[in-house]
Amino acid sequence: MAHVPVLLKEVMDNMGDINGKTIVDGTFGGGGYTRAFLQAGAGKVIAIDRDGDAITRGKVLADEYGQDRLVLVHDTFSHMDTAVSSAGEQHVDAVVLDLGVSSFQLDEAEKGFSYQQDGPLDMRMGKSEQTAADVLNTFSEKDIADILYQYGEERKSRIIAKKIIARRKEHKFATTQDLLDVIEKVFPHKGQKRKHPATRTFQALRIFVNRELDEVEASIPAALNILKPGGRLLVVTFHSLEDRIVKHRFRELKKEHRHTLPVKKFVAPGEEEIVSNPRARSAKLRVLEKAA
Repeated sequence: MAHVPVLLKEVMDNMGDINGKTIVDGTFGGGGYTRAFLQAGAGKVIAIDRDGDAITRGKVLADEYGQDRLVLVHDTFSHMDTAVSSAGEQHVDAVVLDLGVSSFQLDEAEKGFSYQQDGPLDMRMGKSEQTAADVLNTFSEKDIADILYQYGEERKSRIIAKKIIARRKEHKFATTQDLLDVIEKVFPHKGQKRKHPATRTFQALRIFVNRELDEVEASIPAALNILKPGGRLLVVTFHSLEDRIVKHRFRELKKEHRHTLPVKKFVAPGEEEIVSNPRARSAKLRVLEKAA
């Protein structure tokens, strides 16, 4: 499946006139947002991704639009200030973050992000962190249960953790199917439910392995440091944990530093987008404008 950028029209509508502007795409992924920015006349896009494969794919786009207009940076978006400096800029006009996992990552079995394809139980967006298999094979039952509950809001976290420990005594976890087998013993998946019972566990492990919530926390002050007065930070979230961080932090910044919220609450995808791209279902766009 090709990567389909979520809420693209809504993001573009809330960017204002970007002709000649400098923009940070902090989550390059499949390059959907970046391509749209360049097509709309952005002067320069500094595209960041911690996944080296995404950066490699992006080189085709850089060749198409020119390496002076598209600067690719292999790093985490919490380090966007360093990325901007290395691209020869001090401040930028906008920062955009799409906190979802890209379609490329979900659809490549070797990444181990999805329960829909069997592959190595990896889940790393980069290559320096421990894998999800490492967590399941070495962490204590309590720690595993806490991860599933805290990052996946999984109510049966203790039961799943207990079964994980029992299973690894016989066979170490190595593939996504190994984990799926355990979860399906706790939740017999009968019929077509809206959300597969493995969703929360896979989400929890992915967030923990990649320290995603820490990244979100660190990214907001990093973005404000590099934004010009009147510049905008646009964040697309996909689940309640990351959205809660963005929502509360934006409100605090409005109150404490007089930054503004151009969108009163959030922008959600329309029914047409949800039908054409079901992964957009839970997306929310929040916007913060730096005080002038």
